[in-house]
Amino acid sequence: MHQYSQGKNHTQGHKGIPAGHFEEEHGRKGFYGQVSHLIKPEAPTRWTNIDGPLRPHLYDLVPLKYEGNRWKRLFFNNEVAMHSVFNEVTTAKQLKSFRNTDAETLYFCHTGSGSVLTEYGLLIFKVGSYINIPKSLQHAFVFDAPTQFIVIESKSSQYREPDRGMVGKNAFYDLASLGKPDLEALHQLKRAKGYESLIIEVKRLETMTTFTYDKCVYDTVSWKGDFFPYTLHIDDMMPMMSHRVHLPPSAHTTFVANGFVVCTFLPRLIETDEDALKVPFYHQNIDYDEVLFYHAGNFFSRDNLHSNMISFHPAGFPHGPHPKAFAAQGTKTFTDEVAVMVDTYNPLNIDPGFESVEVKSYWESWKQK
Repeated sequence: MHQYSQGKNHTQGHKGIPAGHFEEEHGRKGFYGQVSHLIKPEAPTRWTNIDGPLRPHLYDLVPLKYEGNRWKRLFFNNEVAMHSVFNEVTTAKQLKSFRNTDAETLYFCHTGSGSVLTEYGLLIFKVGSYINIPKSLQHAFVFDAPTQFIVIESKSSQYREPDRGMVGKNAFYDLASLGKPDLEALHQLKRAKGYESLIIEVKRLETMTTFTYDKCVYDTVSWKGDFFPYTLHIDDMMPMMSHRVHLPPSAHTTFVANGFVVCTFLPRLIETDEDALKVPFYHQNIDYDEVLFYHAGNFFSRDNLHSNMISFHPAGFPHGPHPKAFAAQGTKTFTDEVAVMVDTYNPLNIDPGFESVEVKSYWESWKQK
């Protein structure tokens, strides 16, 4: 469809917005499809009340209670599930292994550090590491410090690289920066620490089966192929930037799977053109539910947020920067936030047990104060 316009228009989205006005983006397929920009005298977030299921949600994971090392489910649908899990420092020599036959398992390390034993070798992780464990691949963790993971399961596809398009194969992150499993380091750790694993807990259709062995299951002496676990750290990601215009969240896509994407927002310079919008633009997620986990830093587009919070904006909910952040744009030259976003095509369900840590007044945070 060709572009059409009415009224006095600016010529570039997110730039040259008339003084005293607001731009709202209507876009399909996340930020990949048809799009229009509407100029209005008032922000679309000026509601006085919201009554119904499109109310936005904010949860504080800090007081969340964990039962041992069991995953606490947060959100889910047929293609993706998000969990939080907390683990204490490893003291036992006997390690219990886990194999997920229901999904690909992507861990994001919010706090802590340690190692992952796999049949392919040892992986090392720290705060800010993604750990990608392919479906049905057994693994065991050694935690060097108390560790919290956000776990993202892909139930219907493997995780893939995003389409890098005209920016080329090295954009956002270079494949050479992936942490590969080290087989020799695995055997060295087992010898040095006396670790072994004789039990594998296998998840299938959300039910656990336990396999017990008489010798350690991490006994691989060699391997080859292009199917293996890996890590990716936020320090090895180079965020896309434009000094002239604000880029859409899709520019920060880290992993793609069937029905959803995982994006990582990282510290970056803020746009420098005088007439450029310098905060996230007002928009509706017409086709996608949006979950945002606030990992670290100062979340410049939101008020009253702290690390280890997570927000949920259902598709069709108009949102954008809080009034204070919109008014203060231009006072900073860089963002210092780190956040993980999951956008899903099919609607998400909220786990009933998660509602106890909801910040019920979140919908009011866009009100002028």
